[in-house]
Amino acid sequence: MPRQPGPTDHRPTPPRPPSTAHRLDEALSGLSDTFRGMTAHPDEYNCPCHWGSAEELARLKTADVELDADLLRRTWEATDWTYRGSVLRRILPQLAAALVSGSTGPDLEGVGRAFAMSGWRAWPAEQTAAVEEFLHAWWTHTLTTPAPTVPAHQLLVLTAEATGTMAPWLAAWEATPTPEATRHLAEAIDHWDHDLLADRLPWSTWEDEEEWYAELTTWLVRHAPARLRAHGAPEDLLHRVRLLGLTGPARWEDPHMPDHRY
Repeated sequence: MPRQPGPTDHRPTPPRPPSTAHRLDEALSGLSDTFRGMTAHPDEYNCPCHWGSAEELARLKTADVELDADLLRRTWEATDWTYRGSVLRRILPQLAAALVSGSTGPDLEGVGRAFAMSGWRAWPAEQTAAVEEFLHAWWTHTLTTPAPTVPAHQLLVLTAEATGTMAPWLAAWEATPTPEATRHLAEAIDHWDHDLLADRLPWSTWEDEEEWYAELTTWLVRHAPARLRAHGAPEDLLHRVRLLGLTGPARWEDPHMPDHRY
């Protein structure tokens, strides 16, 4: 006897979750909506000899006027603003778009510090949430994209410096066991190992460098070997990760220690 249709037989197919690219686009739109109309503080000032002209400062005090690339760079690079939060809110939508496109240049740790110095975590909840969503959407998209505009090992620097922590970004990397994210992990180790094997963090930070070095190396030693081995990583790469778990002569005298000048 034919089975009679049940009450759940005609349920619609659940929608697929949005792509990471769509989520990033939405996050950029969210920044534009949230920070539309923002200006630098009326009393903000910067030295014309070292930063820019009075006309350029006036542009920062005018809402929603696009800045040229050089003015945008000089604005986020300057560390001597009196009202840093207002300055970053003024340029944030344009800066975020430039970051995602890769047009801001390689100083991503400097961008991260500009975020940190702005005190963005103390902004109103809607603004803080928009920044959080942008950073997480960008990170997720980067991890799952075969050839992201900004490599994952560089973006980690920005997100860590901007938020003052590596923990959520490393946790997200660990929770994304895709071939793309694993390839980014191998590339990161290739870029980091020279510094890490010399007991240095691979970038300059205003945080506790020794603590961050220990956190990063511990995570790599714990998480990376099995993941890289499962994806066919070369033995040389696996040995470099293993060496991070050694100290003193055990590391330096290991036959697999790279022949670098430390």
